[in-house]
Amino acid sequence: MNGENALEKTNRINVLFDFYGPLLTEKQQTFLKSYFQDDYSLGEIAAEFNISRQAVYEHLKRGTLTLESYEEKLGLAARHERLQEDIDRLEREIGRLPADRRGPLLESAARLRD
Repeated sequence: MNGENALEKTNRINVLFDFYGPLLTEKQQTFLKSYFQDDYSLGEIAAEFNISRQAVYEHLKRGTLTLESYEEKLGLAARHERLQEDIDRLEREIGRLPADRRGPLLESAARLRD
């Protein structure tokens, strides 16, 4: 996997983890955080938990498949992305309005982001 694909995968897993992380086992959460957020290697995680690199790999694989399964069924991350894109488009349209009409609308758009 080249660097760009690895970065895309890491970003995707982190987004899915934000939505579905609490639904994973504690071990899956720990390993996914260590690998994808803290940038630990398989060997570092294996040494920390006194298990094989293969065992770490299997936990990561199972965890990522579980996250993807939740997203496939619930679609929360995709929905969030669509909403953010719609808010971006709304803010662009608000920017085309006369300055004296933008304030309250921009405030409402900002609240939608929260």
